[in-house]
Amino acid sequence: MKKILMCICAFLLISFVLLGCAEENGASPSENMVNEPPDVVSSATKERYRENEIREYQGARLDPAIGPRDNSIKGVQNVDIDKYSLSVSGLVDKPVSLEYGDVLKLDAYQRKITLYCVEGWDATILWEGVLLKDIMDIAGIKKEANTVIFHAVDGYTTSLPLEEIITNQLILAYSANGLELPPEMGYPFIVVAEDKWGYKWARWVSEIELSDNPNYRGYWEQQGYSIEGTIVRTNK
Repeated sequence: MKKILMCICAFLLISFVLLGCAEENGASPSENMVNEPPDVVSSATKERYRENEIREYQGARLDPAIGPRDNSIKGVQNVDIDKYSLSVSGLVDKPVSLEYGDVLKLDAYQRKITLYCVEGWDATILWEGVLLKDIMDIAGIKKEANTVIFHAVDGYTTSLPLEEIITNQLILAYSANGLELPPEMGYPFIVVAEDKWGYKWARWVSEIELSDNPNYRGYWEQQGYSIEGTIVRTNK
């Protein structure tokens, strides 16, 4: 009987691990749904909060701005801000190159938005940044543009429809929970792609390219992930 119980426990443990990896190794993220998790704070989560980081906003708990682990393609990037520039290129009237301080001079917007990772974890964070539209307007958007391609310093790329960016007033964030964006989350800038899976949230953004190719496939999209990357929620 003891051996039977041990076998059953082992089977349940293996099943749990396999289920946790299903999103990463199985179906495309757009085919999965998000179940809203209970509001529980573990000791490991508490340890990831930075000093003076805002932990609550409008009565809701905020998660640490540093995720549980690094899942970038080349590791965490440490950008030298003195050598950094953000370019706006492609189907624009005049390509521009902006310094970090130039972007911070634009009107600031603050949003509490949850990032959902296909690995199964999520983080609700208070983001502050500027409208992507305001940045692109500096260069002038040509009428044939319909897609925005984001390039990161590590070579990562992904894209979003231009209309969605404008209609939903998506922001390029430089702050998380009241503090400067940490390198782990994409300093100096991360695309806050609300209602999209985490692979659409480009980090360490160095170039914003306007394109007329709605079928552009970035790093993960080339490996079978949905171009849309839209989250489907279900409450149980």
